[in-house]
Amino acid sequence: MAADTTVHVIDDDDAMRESLSFLLESAGYQAQTYASAAAFLDSLSDQISGCVVTDVRMPDMNGLELTRHLKEHGIQLPIVMITGHGDIPLAVESMKAGVADFLEKPFNDSTLLQAIAGAMSKPGAAGNEAFKALLDQLSPREIDVLRGVVQGKANKVIAFELGISPRTVEVYRANVMAKTHAANLAELVRMAMFAGFE
Repeated sequence: MAADTTVHVIDDDDAMRESLSFLLESAGYQAQTYASAAAFLDSLSDQISGCVVTDVRMPDMNGLELTRHLKEHGIQLPIVMITGHGDIPLAVESMKAGVADFLEKPFNDSTLLQAIAGAMSKPGAAGNEAFKALLDQLSPREIDVLRGVVQGKANKVIAFELGISPRTVEVYRANVMAKTHAANLAELVRMAMFAGFE
């Protein structure tokens, strides 16, 4: 199997590593598993390729710290971050650090496989243009709310800054989700950041 089909799975949960390894190998990938970020870093070589799937919350070095470490050392591997404790500020911070995708558990198998395929194919301008076209459908107030969401602000903060009620912010957020066809807030943030929206 070609080296670029390797997926490096980093998770301190044994059952999760085994489950992901089985899924990836069933889908034609070569899975390499690691119980910690340190174990993965110890295995690094100049010939490393493929994609990294890492949990956010791990002892010692978490997924975000690993992402920053790889970037600082010039290691250009696409990274898919997974977490059972996702929140929007964390998704934003991860995307800004260079993560290709951010998935909240539980996710279905096809969602993960699509995220890996997308990360490995390095989505280009076409996807960005498609999202920009969706943004054109938003009202100025919906754009304001989206900007607050992408900045990781809570509904109450967005409401205060815009001089509207938190309930009204929820309505605008729901409209933005519907118009952009985002499955969840993490996906909305990812699409917005790919399109350079901040």
